[in-house]
Amino acid sequence: MAMLTVRNLPDDVHRALRVLAAQHGRSAEAEVREILSNAVKPAERLRLGDALMGLSRRIGLTNEDIEALDSARDTMPAEPLRFE
Repeated sequence: MAMLTVRNLPDDVHRALRVLAAQHGRSAEAEVREILSNAVKPAERLRLGDALMGLSRRIGLTNEDIEALDSARDTMPAEPLRFE
């Protein structure tokens, strides 16, 4: 697991972080992990798999449709590009 060092953190930010951590019953380090995780991976982010599943449900895509698409798929390997 990666480690991160934050230098030159203002004292008032550090105090606020410790207070927030105490309110949530965690260490300051655990609080920072939670804050960073929520910042880069918010719960409301768009997930491609969920979006595709929702789309397929809205248009009424069935397993039979997927099987038909798979059977019609061209399985011939693509011809590589030639730069001449």
